[in-house]
This record gives sequence, C-alpha cells and structure tokens, in this order.
Amino acid sequence: MMRAMYIVPVIVVILVTALSSVFIVDERKKALVLQFGDVTQVKEDPGLGFKLPFIQDVVYYEDRILGLQTAPIEVTLLSDRRLVVDAFARWRITDVVAFRRAVGSAGEDRAQALLNNILTQAIPEVLGNTTQDRVLSLDRTALMNQILAIAKREGDALGVDVIDVRLTRTDLPEQNLAATFARMRAERQREAADEIARGGEAAQRVRAAADREVVELTSDAKRQADVIHGEADAERNRLLAEAYGRDPEFFAFTRSLRAYETSLKGSNSSIVMRPDSEFFHYLRGDDGAGAVPAAPAPAAPAPTP
Repeated sequence: MMRAMYIVPVIVVILVTALSSVFIVDERKKALVLQFGDVTQVKEDPGLGFKLPFIQDVVYYEDRILGLQTAPIEVTLLSDRRLVVDAFARWRITDVVAFRRAVGSAGEDRAQALLNNILTQAIPEVLGNTTQDRVLSLDRTALMNQILAIAKREGDALGVDVIDVRLTRTDLPEQNLAATFARMRAERQREAADEIARGGEAAQRVRAAADREVVELTSDAKRQADVIHGEADAERNRLLAEAYGRDPEFFAFTRSLRAYETSLKGSNSSIVMRPDSEFFHYLRGDDGAGAVPAAPAPAAPAPTP
C-alpha cells in the first residue's frame, strides 16, 4: 500500500514531464523553441517536436500568406496634384529566426505595423516622381511593381517576403472634390451649350429652307392657277360670243332669266324701279314680242363657271 502511494505521484510526474516535452506543429504554423529567450530549435515541418520540459518554450507563427491594408495617406504628385492613396499587401514569414529578432514577442501585430510604415514611406517615394495620368492609366502596374520592390527589400530585414502590393484607392482629397466636380460640371454645361447652339443653327437653316420652298411652291401654284383661270375666262368669253352670234334674242332672254333669278332670291325680295323699265321687258308680254336684243341694264353678271 505504501509502495502504491509513492508510485502514483511518480507516474504523474513522468506523464507531465513527457507531455511538456512534446509539442505539435500544425501545417499552417511554424514553431521556435526558446530557452531563456534564445532560439534553440526551428520547427517548420508539421508534426511532433520535442523540447526540454519546464526549461524550453515553444512560440508559433503563421506559415500562411497574410494580408495588410494600409491607412489612407495623402501623396503630392510630380504635377503638384494631391491624391489620397491606400494599398493592400500580401506577405509571408520566410525566416522565423530573423522575424523573432525583428518583432520580439509582439509577433504578427508588430510585423503588420512595421510593414505599414514601410509601405507608407514607399508609396510617396514612388508616386511623388510621377503624374496623375500615370497613376490612373495602365502605367499604374509599373508603379505598383516599384513599390513592391522597395517593400521586398525592406521586408527581408524582418524575415518576411512581401508577395504583392496593390493600390486600392487613388482619390482626390475631400477639399478638392467639390472644386473638381464644379469644373467638370462647368465643362459639361459648356459642351451642352455648344451642342444646343449648333442644333439651333441647324434648325434655323432647315426652317429657312422650308420657308423658301413654301414661298416657291405657293408662287408656282398661284401662277398655274392664274394661267388656268385666264384660259377658262377666255374659253367662257369665246363660248359666250359664239352663243350671242348664233341667236342674239335667245342670248338676251337667257341673260334676263339669270338676272331675274339672281335678283328675286328669297321669300321676301323687293325691287323698286319704274314699271316701264327694260328690266321687266320679258315679264310684260305673253310671248316677249318686241323684245330688244340687248341685255337688261340692271341685270347681274352671270356667275363664273
């Protein structure tokens, strides 16, 4: 019984010692074994590792690609234009020993801050020697490659590899946006005014041409109408002269009837004249005997055909 009382604690101590001497490295991690702050072992492959229990410690670091979003910064370009720029970078720990010496026990958070400082210095250095047109054109890729080269060079001292750098924002400062929008609005309004003026000029030319064509067509139609009226009047006069030459008495009689019809229209017509007037010549006799071959003086003219 007394033996069992000593064996159990010994077994527990052995188990605890064995467990504290073993550590596991995940495939997404890298590990450093530290003894009193000094690196004694580097474990980058996944699997089991061994260390001295109670004396050595294990520190894990990410083996995956990490991302970094920089804070927006104002950059003065070569053309004295100012832009608000931020960037996104991807980086990875390549030398955990150098990384440990550079960041100490702060780990990835300290590395993120250091890389952010590197990028905020590299971006003005590169963009300060170029113009806005290059930043906003296809040359932007070349500029990002220059920033990446600087970040890679500075990142080697931290034990990290900066894989890629992308400019995610290149905007004007807030105080310049209103002036820029006002200038753009004024340019568009000027272009619209020019288009309206050109359209009005073209419309005026079309209306003038249409008015001229209307006058020409109206004049030509009036001329043709006058010609037709003249020919009709000539034909009417010819027919009247021919009819008068054939039977003057009948011609005078028909003209008198037409005058009677014109003068006595309506239900309440009145004519005041002398009873022996020539106008009533064909109304006095039964057969119109002794009629004068001339047409009655007050007879109305025959209606135009």
